[in-house]
Amino acid sequence: MRSASEQTDGTGGTDGGRPGEPAAPEGHAYPDHWEADVVLRDGGTARIRPITADDADRLVSFYEQVSDESKYYRFFAPYPRLSAKDVHRFTHHDFVDRVGLAATVGGEFIATVRYDRIDDRGRPATTPADEAEVAFLVQDAHQGRGVASALLEHIAAVARERGIRRFAAEVLPANTKMIKVFTDAGYTQKRSFEDGSVRLHLDLEPTDRSLAVQRAREQRAEARSVQRLLAPGAVAVVGAGRTPGGVGRTVLGNLLGAGFTGRVYAVNPALDAGTTELDGVPAFPSVSAIGAPVDLAIVAVPAERVPEVVADCGEHGVRGLVVLSAGYAESGTEGRERQRALVRQARSYGMRIIGPNAFGIINTAPDVRLDASLAPEMPAAGRIGLFTQSGAIGIALLAGLHRRGAGLSSFISAGNRADLSGNDLLQHWYDDPATDVVLLYLESIGNPRKFTRLARRTAAVKPVVVVKGARHSGSAPPGHRVPVTRVPHATVSALLRQAGVIRVDTVTELVDAGVLLAGQPLPAGPRVAILGNSESLGLLTYDACLTEGLRPQRPLDLTTAATPADFRDALAAALADDSCDAVVVTAIPWVGVQGTTEVLAASLREAVAGGGEAGAAKPVVVVHVEMGGLAEALSAATSTRPPGSRTRRPATTPAPRTPAGPGTPAPAASVPESSAPEPSAPDAPEGNAPERNIPAYPAAERAVRALAEAVRYGQWRRQAAEPGRVPEYDSIDEAGAAALIDRVLGERGAGQESRGVTLTTDEAGELLGRYGIALRPTLPAPGPDEAALAAARLGYPVALKTTAPHLRHRPDLGGVRLDLATEEQLRTAYAELTEVLGKPEELQPVVQAMAPRGVDTVIRAAIDPAVGAVLSFGLSGAASELLGDTAHRLVPATDRDAAELVRSIRTAPLLFGWRGSAPVDTPALEELLLRVSRLVDDHPEIVSVVLEPAVVAPSGVSVLGAAVRLAPPAPTTDLGPRRLPSY
Repeated sequence: MRSASEQTDGTGGTDGGRPGEPAAPEGHAYPDHWEADVVLRDGGTARIRPITADDADRLVSFYEQVSDESKYYRFFAPYPRLSAKDVHRFTHHDFVDRVGLAATVGGEFIATVRYDRIDDRGRPATTPADEAEVAFLVQDAHQGRGVASALLEHIAAVARERGIRRFAAEVLPANTKMIKVFTDAGYTQKRSFEDGSVRLHLDLEPTDRSLAVQRAREQRAEARSVQRLLAPGAVAVVGAGRTPGGVGRTVLGNLLGAGFTGRVYAVNPALDAGTTELDGVPAFPSVSAIGAPVDLAIVAVPAERVPEVVADCGEHGVRGLVVLSAGYAESGTEGRERQRALVRQARSYGMRIIGPNAFGIINTAPDVRLDASLAPEMPAAGRIGLFTQSGAIGIALLAGLHRRGAGLSSFISAGNRADLSGNDLLQHWYDDPATDVVLLYLESIGNPRKFTRLARRTAAVKPVVVVKGARHSGSAPPGHRVPVTRVPHATVSALLRQAGVIRVDTVTELVDAGVLLAGQPLPAGPRVAILGNSESLGLLTYDACLTEGLRPQRPLDLTTAATPADFRDALAAALADDSCDAVVVTAIPWVGVQGTTEVLAASLREAVAGGGEAGAAKPVVVVHVEMGGLAEALSAATSTRPPGSRTRRPATTPAPRTPAGPGTPAPAASVPESSAPEPSAPDAPEGNAPERNIPAYPAAERAVRALAEAVRYGQWRRQAAEPGRVPEYDSIDEAGAAALIDRVLGERGAGQESRGVTLTTDEAGELLGRYGIALRPTLPAPGPDEAALAAARLGYPVALKTTAPHLRHRPDLGGVRLDLATEEQLRTAYAELTEVLGKPEELQPVVQAMAPRGVDTVIRAAIDPAVGAVLSFGLSGAASELLGDTAHRLVPATDRDAAELVRSIRTAPLLFGWRGSAPVDTPALEELLLRVSRLVDDHPEIVSVVLEPAVVAPSGVSVLGAAVRLAPPAPTTDLGPRRLPSY
């Protein structure tokens, strides 16, 4: 069978026959869920969608722009044009056995892929045949952009949905680049050489390697798309007013004042005839009139005029937009539709958007110096990356960081974040060598599952600090499109902490943590030395350390007579002391002495510099009371790192705001198209140590809270270096559990997609048993005689319990009788229950064999559409429920996760022998948690599992009650092919 190939990043694969064969039968509905916007390798975007009969003209135009060489690779022979039969065949599909997808930019095809289902002899077939031949063709002008790799991900997902498990492709041996597209995809494959061509077979079941390849490509593409916006060669300000003032003219002034190294243009369609300059830069009535490439457009025109500006920019080849204009989703229903249209229009041209309703972007790199924002001043260059969803909060954070002497590498305020979001910035900052600390102010998280994954990866190499607004409003802020989640905010916060995110509550805490992490090394442990000239302030610091879970040493009181030299000597001694991991210096003003603030700052810097040379680096923070100027004096660069520790480039003083005018564009920092090396950890050896800032705080509580976050993050980093494992258990029958689930959903699942199916007690017991989880036997007791028979069958002693919904798991209401050793006791208890609580048909009593005494716990696992599968643990009972004393971990849980779950609740001491009680069998409890995690991870149809109570005894654990709910699995978007959020 002849092959179909494309060159560079994808030319290859057979198409099930030569052009001209008859089209397959039609009749299936158009699969609009296959449509997706994707970010390509160079940072631009394309739309992937099914090919339909209406695409005939587009296909012909596309094919005419493909080179003869690419056509030869596609068909193994010269094929200059498509016949009418070819066009019909390639545009008519049944969306099951024959499928075609196209990648489009500006509504025109830039690449195509198709598959044809075949049988084991290579002939056209229908289901249940599970193999298909696949073919690609990419327009020459778009080769090298990763188009074929993206199409392969999407056509493979479509094929799996339609029951196809393998792809076959034939490629000419000379077409090494197409072969590489297949081999680099990460799928299990076989290769053979037949009749002068290479025959490839790909198993489409995702593997760890294929998922890793997909996510690495996603990271490089999304990081590149951000880099294109932050380091443009030329910027056009659309809406720059003819007179000073206004949004557009302000941004133009900020660009020039920052000393932007690229070209700057002003655009205003209302320019007076003969006006060719504004503020000394070339001015034009439209972007298309500029006559030179433009990488970034700042849009500051009324919302109703934005569509014509977007079209103008798209036709001119602009790469990205910062839309400052308001009047979108934040303004109501009409604005939401306007925002959707804006995103669709921009993406159709391959452009990404920051905004709308954005505050702007800043890049302080000396070879860029971009200030395309409304900020009142350009921040100093530094090592912090800052993202906000609010312009007002952005101003506050910029001012707070400036007062504390902390500089920025880049700043993005995304407004409604209709397109570019915090996830994209995490992709960029993950391996950005100019950024050491990431600060995020979020009012909503559009894709929590992806955000958690990206935050975990980024936190492994640099701190990620997050403050979330709108935590208690119950809805997303106006203008923010987010998925509905059933998971409480506290649970999301716990999951973020599990991912290594430093979670703080206020923007003040965000700045406090940021300046410490950017200015000081991570502490090696929780031991804190405290020294200063005020005993009272030292004691307040000591108490604050205990409150935050640190281990403070007794404060060293230098007395009010201490001189700056005394501070220097005491700090040097503490830094050299191996019994502490961090130092807090407390200071109050000297009475009647002038000029000591600068002298004290210099003495502390001297001690810190000497301490770094003497041994291991330790963080130093200062708590001061009414010592004006101390924070500014301490913000002078200071090092606490020993020679040979990892270097971080020193902050660069930004250029003064003087007009730059049009100039030569600086070379934009590039993101490698191939696999980039993993960024080194902040403490990895590399050169000489730069100087750092000593952070100062006006209150002990603020300093200690920031230090405690650094301690916890450092501990997480050390643990993340040796992650746990997901154990394998021989007693698990995955196939048997799957068969049971399929049977139940087949029998009772019709029409239950939204509500799901709740298993009976017997079904739940059988399903749990397949995973080695034994449910304690329970028998119904509709009357006292039936209760006596059930007890005789189970064996005394027994428990008598009500199962009515309003009484379940509420022993405080008296619906449970334990340790009934005889039939007489059982009948008496039955009579008491029915007399006090109601009739048997209301109470639904059951009899259960007594379990060994222990601690009652509850284990839950639930699937949330936004977050994914979450495993939760706590003690059973109203008290724990009221206090919210529950721990959470993402599924699949590792052995380390299970151990942390058991120990992270506040009532954990009850499991470990509190007040002389016998410790319970926590290894058995951890195994139970891991088995539940495996059950939910293996079977996405399980949307909820509750084991309550699970009684943990000194030996073993008994599950007394279980509830399991099934539903058809929801799409797992974060595990599918790459795609941007849809509009």
